[in-house]
Amino acid sequence: MKDDKIFRELTPLDEIARESQVITIETDKRRYGKWMTIVSGFDLHAEDIKELAKTLKRKTATGGTVKGEKIELQGDQRERAKKVLEEMGFKVEVSE
Repeated sequence: MKDDKIFRELTPLDEIARESQVITIETDKRRYGKWMTIVSGFDLHAEDIKELAKTLKRKTATGGTVKGEKIELQGDQRERAKKVLEEMGFKVEVSE
């Protein structure tokens, strides 16, 4: 689905802005042994974090939320989130 707002045609400045951001993906164990994937490192002035979260939740088929400057996804979604963000033009680092 390339009709999302996030996948719109990027201008050269948008591409540079996305390529210069280094997005970090890590996991955290929460209550009752449940895993959360935490995506951080977005430039809040250049990106709509709520729209990014919506797209990530849809593409990874999971629930999640935005807390501050981070996107939290339910479960271990590191590889799926990395693939989606790289398709959008971000540089992604995955923490183990």
